[in-house]
Amino acid sequence: LYENVKGIDRAILSTHCHNDLGLATANSIAGVSNGARQIECTINGVGERAGNTALEEVVMILRQHADLNLTTGVNTRLLAETSAMVSHLMSMPVQANKAIVGANAFAHSSGIHQDGVIKCRETYEIIDPKEVGVADSSIVLTARSGRAALAYRLQKLGYDLERPALNTAYASFLQMADRQREVFDNDLHILIEQEKLVAVG
Repeated sequence: LYENVKGIDRAILSTHCHNDLGLATANSIAGVSNGARQIECTINGVGERAGNTALEEVVMILRQHADLNLTTGVNTRLLAETSAMVSHLMSMPVQANKAIVGANAFAHSSGIHQDGVIKCRETYEIIDPKEVGVADSSIVLTARSGRAALAYRLQKLGYDLERPALNTAYASFLQMADRQREVFDNDLHILIEQEKLVAVG
């Protein structure tokens, strides 16, 4: 277009992509990487058929890739809140594993992932959840969780257990996790009480 359309330098080229093959965001980024200066997109990718390019994805890609020398001026800390508002107003739930704004975007339930995130968030998260308005990463306790995740959650609740007590708690935790899909803080209080475990200090 730039080579064949006279006066094109006076126009703002725009991308307008639909997500029929799951490539709306990729195609939009390719467009602005090659001369387009506007991306038509929507919150949560809401749109005709399979939806449009998702604003939150575009914004965070451009933020994470400063080498593209492209900025949006969007306050990223409002992305999660705006996504939730649009979802509510349109009665359109956001897919749990939706990039950036899905409920599971910063949730970890696998033991190895939990251990990695607890030690160093960047191990499994390219984006700090706070950058998009999410308070923190979520350690979801399931039957796949390891001792590190259990110890981490117990410490958050005020229980700092020595290794033998933690091993006892972990055995009971696994039995509980096998019976229910997710183990919550209330369950952990009950577990500690039932096992009569004593916290350090």
